[in-house]
Amino acid sequence: MAVYEEINNAIREQKSVVLCTIVETNGSVPRHEGSKMLVYTDGKTIGTVGGGEVEDRTHQEALSAFKDGKTRFLTYTLNEDEKENAGLCGGTVKIYVEPILQAAQVVIVGAGHVGRAVAHLAKWLSFRVFVSDDRFELCDSELIPEADAFLPIAMEEIPNEIDIDTNTYFVLVTRGAEVDIKGLPSLLETDAGYIGLIGSCKRWTHTRKMLVKEGVSEENIARIKTPIGLPIGGETPKEIALSIMAEIIGWGNSEK
Repeated sequence: MAVYEEINNAIREQKSVVLCTIVETNGSVPRHEGSKMLVYTDGKTIGTVGGGEVEDRTHQEALSAFKDGKTRFLTYTLNEDEKENAGLCGGTVKIYVEPILQAAQVVIVGAGHVGRAVAHLAKWLSFRVFVSDDRFELCDSELIPEADAFLPIAMEEIPNEIDIDTNTYFVLVTRGAEVDIKGLPSLLETDAGYIGLIGSCKRWTHTRKMLVKEGVSEENIARIKTPIGLPIGGETPKEIALSIMAEIIGWGNSEK
């Protein structure tokens, strides 16, 4: 079946999808039990759960499932006599919406000493590890053998190169505030589950001021976790990496 083949492809390619399946029907409905629709992060679909208003509403719920990672049961009554109902056939349909999200991934922006230590620990903890730095020479498998993939690009370009959902954790350990100011707005428009930023209070005060000046909303700025990591008093790159990954694991568990 094409839908299952596409699910296998998505898993193989580390892409998130949402599977919508009709699990129960009653009366006259356009599609019956077992009918499926697969929804991609860009809104594209394969298959159908009946078209019309039912499919439109299901599609919107699927897009929401990418953001919160939660399954949902939907019930629609296709009755023209009630304004809030979803069709004219006269039956009811129940649909199970199941997000199939990519494996949890850590995207480390900044391939310096701390970034390398985070990559090592994140890989040991079974995360998929991306390392990004616009200094191309630092995105090197000999320097960071734990990385699953390198993104030798500017931070603001990352959303164009990888799928980002609630299972994506950004670790921003860049070389300076100007890199963060330029790159953060695009990351804040994604559904990333965690965006942590390293730096002093002075650096954050400047960064925050400039983000506001660039028009970034207070709501989005509040998504940034800074200072990054749990307050364990770490000083070495390995100790800082431990505090960061401990926070990410706690953050992820709290969202489940």
